[in-house]
Amino acid sequence: MTRQMHFISGLPRSGSTLLAALLRQNPRFHADMSGPLAGLFGALLGEMSGRNEFSLFISDEQRQRLLRGLFENYYGPEIGAPVIFDTNRTWCMRLRAIRQLFPQGKVIACVRDIAWIVDSIERLVQRNAFSPSTIFNYSTGGTVYTRANAVAGPEGLVGLAYDALKQAFYGDDTQCLMLVQYDTLVNEPARALAALYEFIGEAPFEHDFENVNYDASEFDTRAGTPGLHEVRPRVQANTRATVLPPDLVRRFSGDAFWRDSKLNPRGVRVV
Repeated sequence: MTRQMHFISGLPRSGSTLLAALLRQNPRFHADMSGPLAGLFGALLGEMSGRNEFSLFISDEQRQRLLRGLFENYYGPEIGAPVIFDTNRTWCMRLRAIRQLFPQGKVIACVRDIAWIVDSIERLVQRNAFSPSTIFNYSTGGTVYTRANAVAGPEGLVGLAYDALKQAFYGDDTQCLMLVQYDTLVNEPARALAALYEFIGEAPFEHDFENVNYDASEFDTRAGTPGLHEVRPRVQANTRATVLPPDLVRRFSGDAFWRDSKLNPRGVRVV
């Protein structure tokens, strides 16, 4: 692939859309909200596996060429930027594949306290009281507890991404991984982006943190969750009280393993 591929991954509701909105200010970069490429990648990989009787005729070299071709064709000539960031929470599951397909590629994982992620999801649900969300399969019932259990479970929106993040953080392929904390991104965006540029080997760029433009309102409405990818024009922290009961907040306390240097044996960079 003639263009450089990087990846935005990590936890939901942790700043990945904001990060993409900022990066796309740089004319060298193409970045967007979470898209379908990771799902297509997994589907194609599955179809080339042993469950297909014709997989005998597909070598690993052919698999890699086909998968690289997926990126080349998805980001066709209409995308003129030489550096592309593809966003999806599942990329943290595929660090080994990313390193083999794109040796210079980096994965930027956005992270945030789990309690605040669950709080953010619950706020969306309560704010859109007349619009059942795709997050919960458009269910109209449940409580803050059932919703928290659903998203935090091993197959849930948060739980699956959290486990994938830990797999990446403690695996053998951390050379291509950097974590960007939500608090750093909204409180010190210049520092967060300077670290990112250094990590991917790009020249610095002066971003405008007072005028950030991004609109995914049509997608969010179709998903039954207006505001899901809302990005405010100005990058700043939004101080508020949580809507979660105290016992739920306590349940998720201590889950931010990336903050403890003793739990970072491979020295993954955390900004």
